[in-house]
Amino acid sequence: MKIVQTRLKKTTAREITSKGASTRVKRSRDADGKLLSYHVIDLSSETIDRDLTYVFGRNVARARAENKKVIGSADGQPAKR
Repeated sequence: MKIVQTRLKKTTAREITSKGASTRVKRSRDADGKLLSYHVIDLSSETIDRDLTYVFGRNVARARAENKKVIGSADGQPAKR
């Protein structure tokens, strides 16, 4: 097996989008009945690098949205007054 290192053509989740990744979304409900979504990655996929970058970007976006709701700032630091 030969290992090749190269830079991705599209390096951010925003550039990759869901069209460039081959993840699937599975949905289920927790004990309280709340709907949960999971991104499933196939580890033998040809696009594993894009898949991981896309899912990471989605997780960051979700965390920033939650921070914005809770403390009013997307970066996790309260706004200076």
